[in-house]
Amino acid sequence: MKKTLMAAALTLVGATTAFADPIYGTWKTIPDDNGNYGLISVAACGSKICGTLSKSFNPDGSELDSPNNGRKIIWDMVNNGDGAYGGGKVYSPDRDKTYKGKLALSGNSLAVSGCVLGICRNGGTWTRVK
Repeated sequence: MKKTLMAAALTLVGATTAFADPIYGTWKTIPDDNGNYGLISVAACGSKICGTLSKSFNPDGSELDSPNNGRKIIWDMVNNGDGAYGGGKVYSPDRDKTYKGKLALSGNSLAVSGCVLGICRNGGTWTRVK
């Protein structure tokens, strides 16, 4: 009985890992209008995808104690296939604006863009840290 339960548990863990979305991980943003950049931790958020600002840095690479640390930067994203993500929002701390977001994953690069009231912004291409 113990062997059967252990096998079932290992199968469940393996299946969960096998179905992890390729966007999950930590991403380094490009510098914002102030030269600051951050690390975004992207993970499942229920049935959607979210990204939280885990650390912030100033232009010289020193860590900042930003009030935005811990804030969701990406939320309600869904995988549309072929590296395309949409349906969610992207928050830009330097502009204090929330955009209807789109993400495009290509290997270890993540292109981020969004629009609000017909004004679109290219959020640049983030790079995977881990």
